[in-house]
Amino acid sequence: MANQRQHPRAPMKCRIRITHESFGEVFAYTRDLSDGGVYVKHPQLAELQLGTIVSGQVQDLPMPAPVLRMEVMRVDAEGIGLRFVQED
Repeated sequence: MANQRQHPRAPMKCRIRITHESFGEVFAYTRDLSDGGVYVKHPQLAELQLGTIVSGQVQDLPMPAPVLRMEVMRVDAEGIGLRFVQED
């Protein structure tokens, strides 16, 4: 299968809060990041379905990070791949 990524990924480990009405909030860690999305490791997140919209906010910065809407694009046993959703 050909790589269909539009944006190169960079390894990036930071703590992130993911929220969704089905589970409330989960604190997890990112594995990699690109201009288009992020992979988040946490086994509970692997229960989400493709296409689910979640909110995410990077933690532990000197100032509050923005809360971003993201769509689940990939699910595996370790976590989920998320695509940043553009706000209209």
